[in-house]
Amino acid sequence: MLEQELHLSCGQTIPNRLAKAAMTERIAGADHNPNRYHLELYRTWAQNRPAPGLMISGNIMVDRNSLESAGNVVLEDERAMDRFQEWTAVAKSGGSRFWAQINHSGRQTSRLINMRPVSASSVQLHEKGLYGKPRALTEKEIRETIRRFATTARLCVEAGFEGVQVHAAHGYLLSQFLSPITNGRQDEWGGSLENRARFLLETVRAVRQEVGPSVALAVKLNSADFQKGGFDQEDSLSVAAMLEKEGIDLLEISGGNYESPSFLLNDAENVRESTKRREAYFIDFARQLRKRIKTPLMITGGFRSRSFCEEALSAGDTDLVGVARPFLTDPEFAGKFLSGEMQEARLPELKPAPMFGLMSEGGWYAYQISRRLSRGKQPKLSLGAFHAVMHILWHETKKAVAHRIAG
Repeated sequence: MLEQELHLSCGQTIPNRLAKAAMTERIAGADHNPNRYHLELYRTWAQNRPAPGLMISGNIMVDRNSLESAGNVVLEDERAMDRFQEWTAVAKSGGSRFWAQINHSGRQTSRLINMRPVSASSVQLHEKGLYGKPRALTEKEIRETIRRFATTARLCVEAGFEGVQVHAAHGYLLSQFLSPITNGRQDEWGGSLENRARFLLETVRAVRQEVGPSVALAVKLNSADFQKGGFDQEDSLSVAAMLEKEGIDLLEISGGNYESPSFLLNDAENVRESTKRREAYFIDFARQLRKRIKTPLMITGGFRSRSFCEEALSAGDTDLVGVARPFLTDPEFAGKFLSGEMQEARLPELKPAPMFGLMSEGGWYAYQISRRLSRGKQPKLSLGAFHAVMHILWHETKKAVAHRIAG
């Protein structure tokens, strides 16, 4: 099953069922354009034989004032189109389809970038004092942000991306509008689920209008935020049905946000133990989803053994297997996994630094991208938690200063 093609309604064919899920690269300079580090990183993954059927880029931000990381790529106009085209050509050189993940961080923009970020409402993210109190977007600004998503999507296609994924998970702006915790609005963009989903649905419509019917259009959606009173599984099932009516080509399922990071932590408290034993964190939800929609699904999170990937695909629980971290611990993961040389991907057991659980784990993987793979080096699996935290703090501060100087 892993070697089988997947045919999408837009007419695109994905060569096999293994997908490199999006991972933020954090390696752009102050101009926020792709650079030699992006080329080296994606060349490393593309030269695998066989290469993954699909690779999804890390965050491509629609607004340089709202960044998930100071090292994000931003695509707002055509000024650096040649650099984006070089990036997509390298990523596709091994036969993979290459899609752009487009995003707006909303309140999950650090103080280093923006002291007063925007969100659905003025609900602050309390995570070690790293984030400022947001202000609610105005109606005019919401419309402008929808236009930004559409413009970035169009530019991505011009740059050579074969698909676009709208990021509506992990607590970023579109996810902030979906959650009752972060969306307390009393206008047409808040209150009922239909209103809270309006921003996402209108963004999807605007993107489709810009890219046309032959470009793959995907959405990344939380199965739940895993917070009491937040966006829950029933909400997600309903929104997925709404997205199917919009004609999206693929729905990727994940979960959590910065306050409940099920998408990042191996031992996330909100992931059921039975699901951990079965590897894929969100497969129970995917099975419920199959009863509601027929849109092709991609599950990301927890897949490690080839046998379980085959089992999930054969059972129809998912159409694509989304994998992220194994690509960072073994640059040849895709080729080995698809050929059968590797039967199970094993990740190092990381010991979080005290008080820095999320940051130390995220920093450990960020180090593998920014200091190792993007520089043509092998992963450094012996990296300790303390050095991982120091790396991410220094890396983000340095890039944020460069971002501010560049204006």
